[in-house]
Amino acid sequence: MKILNDRFVLGVALMLTFAFLPVRAQVYTRPTTPSPTPKPLLQDIQIAQPTGNGQSTPTVTKTADVYPTLNDVQIPGYSGVLVETLDGKTVVDSSSNFSFNPASNVKIATAYAVLKTFGPDFRFQTTVWTDGQIDPATRTLTGNIYVSGRDPMFNLEHGVRLALELNNLGISTINGDLIVTDNFAMNYSMSPVASGNNLLASLDSMKRNAATSRAWQNYLTNSGQMGRITMLPSVSVSGSVYVQPMPSNLRQLFTHESAPMREILKVTLSYSNNFLAERLGDMVGGAYKVSQIVQQGAGVPPQEFLLQTSSGLGINRVTPRAMMKLLRALRNDLGRYRMAFSDIMPVAGIDKGTLEGRFDSDFARGSVVGKTGTLGNTDGGVSALAGEIGTRSGSLLFVIFNQRGSVPRFRAFQNSYVSTIQGQFGGAAPMSYNAVALDIRIANTRVSYPTRARIN
Repeated sequence: MKILNDRFVLGVALMLTFAFLPVRAQVYTRPTTPSPTPKPLLQDIQIAQPTGNGQSTPTVTKTADVYPTLNDVQIPGYSGVLVETLDGKTVVDSSSNFSFNPASNVKIATAYAVLKTFGPDFRFQTTVWTDGQIDPATRTLTGNIYVSGRDPMFNLEHGVRLALELNNLGISTINGDLIVTDNFAMNYSMSPVASGNNLLASLDSMKRNAATSRAWQNYLTNSGQMGRITMLPSVSVSGSVYVQPMPSNLRQLFTHESAPMREILKVTLSYSNNFLAERLGDMVGGAYKVSQIVQQGAGVPPQEFLLQTSSGLGINRVTPRAMMKLLRALRNDLGRYRMAFSDIMPVAGIDKGTLEGRFDSDFARGSVVGKTGTLGNTDGGVSALAGEIGTRSGSLLFVIFNQRGSVPRFRAFQNSYVSTIQGQFGGAAPMSYNAVALDIRIANTRVSYPTRARIN
């Protein structure tokens, strides 16, 4: 007990001693760690706030005195939004420096790369050759017929057109084989063998299926040749279909030329056709080359524009900021050809395809031109929309990337949000656009002959 009392007395003495010692001023603070970078999940929108000099500067604070309706909008999912005036002033900026999956917005990049490389008037050539001779009396070609070309839009009706041109050359029967090159594609088939078999069947009226016959009738109507071409084209081939390189000892009969590139791009982007986009991307060297052309031409940092496909399928990564730069570069290039976005992209509520049923009310029809993007399962669900918005106060460029959520919900948000933006600028205004049906555009093909092909 005495030991415990002694320890108690000693402890009290020490406390009293330290209580009266001079205190040195020293502050201890808990070490801090940097706050993690916020993810763009339902973040506040950055609204451009006019300054005294008439310029615009972005602010992260919602301001009720600028675009009060936009301030109240929540952006669903993991999303990025960027809206700018044509002269580069920011209207809305929400996480534009984050990377997202742009889905089929990648096709905008592919279109840019193809136009940059080939121009809008380029036509794909499908050339017909032979190593045989024509007997005018029997209308028989004795020898093989060869077809070379990489036209991604070569379809069933074009096979019948080849039969028509062979008939015009005095050929109704071919005693030989049909040989195609390994890059020949028909009716959106990746297989040259299947494409060759489709061509063989489309040449012969006795083997032609109902789909081919309908395609031919539609082609005659859309090309304005209905009534001018009265004969039923037909060529029978006795041999089989083979895939091999072209020999050097062939005689060229004629060349079928596709519709101009601008029309092919219009169809590709309007219907968001993955086959066409991949084939067009292959023309410039594939997805890597597409992204490289964009990086160089649009001034986009490589880390902000990474593509694995030319169609938008799979995993691709693009920031809204980079897509905006691409839109501006594409718009400038189109302007040099006296073209606009509407010449290669669908106009909402007017053109057939992915924007056919969107922004199609009486006051909004024709006020949005752009490219959609949809991936139902990849990255948790992706929906994108980018292009140009028409308002009574002028046009705006916009990029909306929605990710990790319901695609129908994303589309509903995009429709509502674009309409809200238009409301803040006086309402929707249709753009100047001369609507031409896509089927008529793509029927603008032609055939050219070398002089010697008409000499038997």
